[in-house]
Amino acid sequence: MSSSNTNYVFAPPATVSVGVVGDSARYPVRRIYCVGRNYAEHAREMGHDPDRELPFFFQKNPDNLVLNNQDFPYPTMTSNLHHEIELVVAMGQGGRDIQAANALAHVYGYALGIDLTRRDLQNEAKKTGRPWEIGKAFEHSAPMTDITPATKSGHLSKGAIWLKVNGEVRQQSDLTQLIWNIPEIIAHLSAIFELRAGDMIMTGTPAGVAAVKPGDVMEGFCEGVGTIITKVV
Repeated sequence: MSSSNTNYVFAPPATVSVGVVGDSARYPVRRIYCVGRNYAEHAREMGHDPDRELPFFFQKNPDNLVLNNQDFPYPTMTSNLHHEIELVVAMGQGGRDIQAANALAHVYGYALGIDLTRRDLQNEAKKTGRPWEIGKAFEHSAPMTDITPATKSGHLSKGAIWLKVNGEVRQQSDLTQLIWNIPEIIAHLSAIFELRAGDMIMTGTPAGVAAVKPGDVMEGFCEGVGTIITKVV
């Protein structure tokens, strides 16, 4: 039976999609993977040794996205909400056990995102050995720009990335400082999950994560991608 003839007990949710720079077509989102502690200085500020750790991953949900520089509503159950600016990889082809040498051929393009984190809830989950979803995968926790196709930007391996809050620089680094670069991330991740077109990968955040509060304006930038702005309301 085709999907057009399928009866559902309620209307299925609409497909979540992200705009594409210079194109009226939109990018449908399947999954959002996130790399933990992938800049050395950020790993150190979180109390970890960056030289000993293989990449690890957690997920956000497609409906966590905040698009078009819309406002970000401060979430419930937290008093310590942190910003984390990140380069985002948008996959155009999937695969399993993708080799790093071939990984960039699977990339459709790049975006810029903010991984917002209920740090107090995440820290409590860490102490009790529980999953991080309560701190990471809540509503509106992933503001993101439109995707710049790799045909326009080239594949990104260097360039400034920063985040300001109310005009003051909080995070500042360069993509060359990634512990695991983009081809290596894709290789590791595809050994764990079968990747598909529509998967997005948030590649980790530089040092300088800190709390935001209602009224704050976050402005992020990544060379080759552009700027993201969102106000905490």
